[in-house]
Amino acid sequence: MKNNPFSGLRQQMGLPEASSTAAPATPAPDSGLGTQDPGPIRAVVRYERTGRGGKDATIIEQLGLPPAELDVWLKALKASLGCGGSIEGAAIMLQGDHRKRLVQVLTARGVRKVIVG
Repeated sequence: MKNNPFSGLRQQMGLPEASSTAAPATPAPDSGLGTQDPGPIRAVVRYERTGRGGKDATIIEQLGLPPAELDVWLKALKASLGCGGSIEGAAIMLQGDHRKRLVQVLTARGVRKVIVG
């Protein structure tokens, strides 16, 4: 048997003893299956450079989401693509050319049809 330097901590913290025969934890059943909103029907993705000082920008339009939901989507897209961005009206503007990667990312988020223009 190995000498574990942390074995005494379990007793001091009041944690139950670990058993090697414990069954693996099973995830709780998803009670919301089928009730989750599938996401926007479509999204139009376009590339824009004019009027932005020569900088590349990818615009996502026609999502049909409320402003609060647009903020959530913007934060998730910026994190997954590793870029900056903002909301312009009802559209999401991402810094850089992400047209190729956005199709997969938007489809994974529940958009049913992605139109790249």
